[in-house]
Amino acid sequence: MSRRPGADTGWTNWSRTVTSRPTAVLTPTDVGQVRRLVTEAADRRRPVKAVGAGHSFSPIAVTDGVQLRLDALSGLRSVDRGAGLVTVGGGTRLADLDLALASYGLALPNLGDIDRQTIAGAISTGTHGSGDRLGGLATQVRGLTVVTGDGSVLRCSADENADLLAAVAVGLGALGIVVEVTLQCVPTFFLRAEEGSASLDEVLEEWPSWTAGNDHVDLHWFPHTEWVLTKRNNRVDGPPAPLSGWRRLVDDELLANGALALMNELGTRRPDWQPRINEIAGQTLSPRTFTDHSAAVFVSPRRVRFVECEYAVPRASLVPVVSALRRWIDTSDERIGIPIEIRSAAADDLWLSTGFGRENAYVAVHHYWRRDPRRFFAAFEAIVAEHGGRPHWGKQHSLSADDLRPLYPRFDEFVGLRDRLDPRRVFTNQYLDRVLGA
Repeated sequence: MSRRPGADTGWTNWSRTVTSRPTAVLTPTDVGQVRRLVTEAADRRRPVKAVGAGHSFSPIAVTDGVQLRLDALSGLRSVDRGAGLVTVGGGTRLADLDLALASYGLALPNLGDIDRQTIAGAISTGTHGSGDRLGGLATQVRGLTVVTGDGSVLRCSADENADLLAAVAVGLGALGIVVEVTLQCVPTFFLRAEEGSASLDEVLEEWPSWTAGNDHVDLHWFPHTEWVLTKRNNRVDGPPAPLSGWRRLVDDELLANGALALMNELGTRRPDWQPRINEIAGQTLSPRTFTDHSAAVFVSPRRVRFVECEYAVPRASLVPVVSALRRWIDTSDERIGIPIEIRSAAADDLWLSTGFGRENAYVAVHHYWRRDPRRFFAAFEAIVAEHGGRPHWGKQHSLSADDLRPLYPRFDEFVGLRDRLDPRRVFTNQYLDRVLGA
């Protein structure tokens, strides 16, 4: 296990919106070391937080105590190809997991468009992809091993503590350190991607039929315009017909990243230019169709730094939410350079999942990292509050325990489990005290 004193260990998340200076940064190499560190911290009343890739926009992983980096607790632990069950270390990055699974002819059935996160961080914050019939990453969990607040090991699966699995799968880091995860995988598969453009009015009208008729739908609306980039991905048998190297370079690097960065730098310096910049960007959208392995289609490079606020609302609320958001943007002087993302996902039974008992549409708003997002995000939160919006735990939001309790039927049961597994609040921080209660 490596140790580094806190004086050298200032930590900042990917979006540069959250910083902390832990007293120590430790990298345990096995579960036994995690247990000892947690026990020692509990005895000394020092907080402990595990941190993954730092891709959460909320301060969910911040600590001024001991920071655990789980990089050494990564990789495949076991593979059952027949059952499609794979056990991995909690610190395994999704990108590395995709490659490891492919070598066994397996894949995750759904992914978001970013694969930098660790598997423990992704499930703990309720990270999801898109698809009416597919839930978030945590719905793929079939087993978890967690080190709780007294250093004990809690194993949850169909055979052991089965009643707790739905609580611990989206645990917010409040119940313990996730050191191992068992996932239900599927045989490798191809996706045919069809990308194009549409007007926002067309999208809102066609939304129910699009999501019902496609495996995955991902929409990106350029604020101040009617332009929407549409992405529809469907399973096919193949053969693969991937994008050429030059097309991927032009589309994904020069346009989706290089041009977007330039658009936002210009818009930051000259906000009055932003609507016209967005209009030009929308007009340059060109259709493309390709077929590739699932992860290569799900994941896109994201090199432009931004901050994000995302809420889940009932699917029937999507049109009124987006319509109200459009009216606010049109009548305010706020200038926004990052597209607004719209997706859907299936309901699930995970206690603190945004999908608990409800089929959702997801709306994610963004601001360039050099701009102040507070006014825009506050307006968005006011809109979704009228529709029972549930915030993504890893994105910025302002809700407290009193706001969240009526949104989650099993909220108080989760808090009770927190009292049981971490009675001394070894794993707490200001964010968890705000969203769960001190």
